Amino acid sequence: MEVKIDQLWKEVLKEEFERPYFTELAAFVKEEYQNETTYPLPKNIFRAFELCPFDKVEVVILGQDPYHGPRQANGLCFAIGEGVPLPPSLQNIFKEIENDLGKPLKNRSGDLERWARQGALLLNATLTVRARLAGSHQGRGWEEFTDAAIRALSEKREHLVFILWGNYARQKGAHIDRSRHLVIESPHPSPFSASNGFFGSKPFSRANEYLVFHSKQSIDWL
Repeated sequence: MEVKIDQLWKEVLKEEFERPYFTELAAFVKEEYQNETTYPLPKNIFRAFELCPFDKVEVVILGQDPYHGPRQANGLCFAIGEGVPLPPSLQNIFKEIENDLGKPLKNRSGDLERWARQGALLLNATLTVRARLAGSHQGRGWEEFTDAAIRALSEKREHLVFILWGNYARQKGAHIDRSRHLVIESPHPSPFSASNGFFGSKPFSRANEYLVFHSKQSIDWL
């Protein structure tokens, strides 16, 4: 697997690339792309890391695994390929942004690259998936790799915001030092749970207030 990511990320995660689990993971992913329809496009597997360099990360939003339908996954969690209908979870995220910030969205594109370039790391726990089979690449090593990325941010950076939606993301939060960073937790934005505490949780204004308090630039979520 050619790992094309920001150079500083590559240095931070250097030991992971050299570990046996990653060699096995790379072989598995290569075989999946050769023999099965697999998402996202290979060039987008590490897109979250490419768009948001290690030293530019200010907010981390954690997802589970990529969308598994045609043209959906683009390498950023909760984001969707340009021109593809917004999935229900992202519709709810946009709705919460408008309610939280009290303003209408200026940009309704589901790609979310605009957030990533401002310092929002939109990271799925699993970076690839077989078409039409949700969770099909879980337990192959991606979780270990993304845990290492979260742990590195927690240990080497200060005053980041980690937004954890749903139980799966909360479990990933075990690697975060909460004395150094703000952790915002709520139910998942999916239609099955959004009304149980996601709506009204105000993660976007809370994140920006924390960043500004620590003399950082807020994120333009709109």
